[in-house]
Amino acid sequence: MPAQPKPKKVGRPKLPKGEAKGKLVALRLSAEDVKRIGAAAKARKQNMSEWIRSTLSAALED
Repeated sequence: MPAQPKPKKVGRPKLPKGEAKGKLVALRLSAEDVKRIGAAAKARKQNMSEWIRSTLSAALED
């Protein structure tokens, strides 16, 4: 009897090595902070995660 082909895995495919982000950091923000970050990110045409990463990176370069 021939072997059955394996079914495709469900979900998002894995990213190539080096493209995945490192660690997940949980953070609680007030509703007001979320609104302000959202507005700042929208003004720079970024999503909130991109804006937070770029802002933290710029602050760490000082």
